[in-house]
Amino acid sequence: MSVLVTAINTGIAAFSATNIDDMLLLTLFFSQVNAKFRRWHIIAGQYLGFTALIVASLPGFFGGLMIPRPWIGLFGIVPIVIGIRSLLKQEEENSEVEGTEITQSHHSLLTKFLNIQTYSVAAVTFANGTDNISIYVPLFASSSPESLLVILTVFFMLVGCLCYAAYKLTHNRAIADLLASYGNHIMPFVLMGLGAFILLDSGSLNLVNILAL
Repeated sequence: MSVLVTAINTGIAAFSATNIDDMLLLTLFFSQVNAKFRRWHIIAGQYLGFTALIVASLPGFFGGLMIPRPWIGLFGIVPIVIGIRSLLKQEEENSEVEGTEITQSHHSLLTKFLNIQTYSVAAVTFANGTDNISIYVPLFASSSPESLLVILTVFFMLVGCLCYAAYKLTHNRAIADLLASYGNHIMPFVLMGLGAFILLDSGSLNLVNILAL
């Protein structure tokens, strides 16, 4: 029982320390929900991106070597590209006529979830969590199979809690009014700033310079 409690507490502590910064991004994402960008795009993308982080960290459990951080940091390019694309298309999206939603009932569930919106959220989630890998690798390496299973279960439960908390924040009157007024304008710059920080913090820019020579 003590092993179970320890694993649960470890999972909660590790998740809280490495994913609390996702709250801002998720809140901004939820504020952008419309006919084409649904809540389940965000939730599915968050789970997909987080799962990719876990998969990238699992070699620590099996005794493998971790990918060098500068290489992982190159994923910082992804939110920059998404931010620029969002900025360039912002005026076009604002001018679209409402009511053009296409019924997707004939699409398969897999097709509905695996689309550009879901992948965009997943890519940002993964890029924002590249630092998490350096924490998860030693954590997984020091865990028994049973403890790892408990930790991962806690992780994936807390992803849902994080999504729910971020979604509820958008229903706070003050926050909702702020996001309604400035959310569309803030989001591209938040993404570009996040990408730039990831590239700088991981040392990936030095890698880019080396490859360019």
